Amino acid sequence: MNPNPPAPPVQTIRNSDLDLLGIAPDRPLVIVDVDEVLGMFMAGFGDFLAGRGLEFRVQRFALFQNIFRPGETDHLDVLEGRRHFDDFFRLGAADMTPAKGAAAALRGVSDHASLVICSNAPPAARLARARWLGRHGMDYPLMLNVGPKGPLAAAMAARTAHASAFVDDLISNLDSVADASPQTARFQHVADERLRPLAPSKPDLHRRIDDWPTLADAIIEAISR
Repeated sequence: MNPNPPAPPVQTIRNSDLDLLGIAPDRPLVIVDVDEVLGMFMAGFGDFLAGRGLEFRVQRFALFQNIFRPGETDHLDVLEGRRHFDDFFRLGAADMTPAKGAAAALRGVSDHASLVICSNAPPAARLARARWLGRHGMDYPLMLNVGPKGPLAAAMAARTAHASAFVDDLISNLDSVADASPQTARFQHVADERLRPLAPSKPDLHRRIDDWPTLADAIIEAISR
């Protein structure tokens, strides 16, 4: 998810990092985001903030502009919100609830393709994020990204001679993949039902499917062509 985290530098993509992902050159590839795709990020972040005496009000498809002190009408200062965001990844993200049907759907997709989890999470969150994925039956290769995901998705897709697909909740990441790897099939998925009517979409460019069983079928169809 994370629609407005701090602006990051451009990530350097190293072949040595890609080698560790085990992308099979003779199989399709599916790249999947974590927050609001495999995990209920906004709900987990809201629970974390509640433990600090703050309120997370789902009023827009944003992050820091939804954080309030009880009884106040102006959202929390963005810099303070970012501090809580960083703390959540260090202290609270391991408690995030998995998205309904995600683990079963990925098991089905993995019968047809290599799977890579691609998350824009802070580097310090790698171990906790990997443990969370494993604990919830989604123990697939994990790659942490910085910034737009298009360049990394293109580098991964170049490692197979077969079709590729990409799943994310954010239009900015989907657009980035469309620019860098236009042959990659793109799917938008928003796990939190409260966010779905607020989430921008571009159905002419990226197919929007918000339930995992239907999404898994669509991914398999796309990479089987």
